[in-house]
Amino acid sequence: MTLLFIRLFFVILSAAVGYLIGNIYNQEILGVIIGLLSSGFWIFIETMLKRVSVRGLSSVVFGLLFGVIMAKLVADTLALVPFSESIHASLRVVLTLVFSYLGAIIALRGKDEFNLIIPYVRLRRTDLKEGVILLDTSAIIDGRVADIYRSHFLAGRLVVPRFVLHELQRLADSEDDLKRQRGRRGMDILRTMQKDPAIDIYIHEDDLPMDQPVDLKLIKLAKILEARVCTTDFNLSRMATIQGSEILNINDLVNSVKPVIFAGEELDILVIKEGKEEHQGVGYLEDGTMVVVTEGRRFLGQKVKVVVTSVLQTQAGRMIFSRAEQR
Repeated sequence: MTLLFIRLFFVILSAAVGYLIGNIYNQEILGVIIGLLSSGFWIFIETMLKRVSVRGLSSVVFGLLFGVIMAKLVADTLALVPFSESIHASLRVVLTLVFSYLGAIIALRGKDEFNLIIPYVRLRRTDLKEGVILLDTSAIIDGRVADIYRSHFLAGRLVVPRFVLHELQRLADSEDDLKRQRGRRGMDILRTMQKDPAIDIYIHEDDLPMDQPVDLKLIKLAKILEARVCTTDFNLSRMATIQGSEILNINDLVNSVKPVIFAGEELDILVIKEGKEEHQGVGYLEDGTMVVVTEGRRFLGQKVKVVVTSVLQTQAGRMIFSRAEQR
């Protein structure tokens, strides 16, 4: 509504200015028409530029200033050469044009690495006390990140890069039923998170100009923004850790808060399927932990009391081995 009011005010003001200018030449109606057409043209330009980020624009301005300075330095150097005044004037124009173009393009391409630095002080936002958390595709589709954020175990701003959003859209449009279902679930969860006032979530518009997998882009963006990456992907966690990025793996958090179970404890387990080894049965705790029951195949479909013999903790999760009590 505020944007519409500003545009309407700009149109009215442009028409008034056109009338005043037209009054000088006794062409008031023509002035009003030109004012209205001009305002419509600039509003059209403004809507076309709505995807331009402030960071990209600031990078271009920096590049232009750098190009003008370089052109001035080179032109002053060439002024020492005994050329005619017309040649020097032409060189100034050409150098200013070329260096401004090169400066703007180079700065725009490197806008992700661009940081305004005062000696020993990096300018950064202070309203994000706990920093930025980048969400990858797996964390969004998983859906638990919203509940974890509401419980205040995560602090900071949740950021979804544009290329992650594109990957979700690609999954949602996939011909594979499972991928399409996962993509649509991720889009629905993301839309729900955006509507929740308790969740500070933001879409990062800028994409990284490199033809690399989404995981590599995510790690590079995390380094640029000094952000943490929230994921459920084990391979992404391992790759990011190797490259020095901080990872928040939801599965690690879930495993860390599971109740501790020791050898010798008794559990009531519903054996729901056969195990890989002969005579083994498999059941699950309420938190999803797999319980392998030795000699438990004969109890298939039954609830049986088991005694824990050992607990195996792996990077993929926890596995409990047990034996059924004698009946």
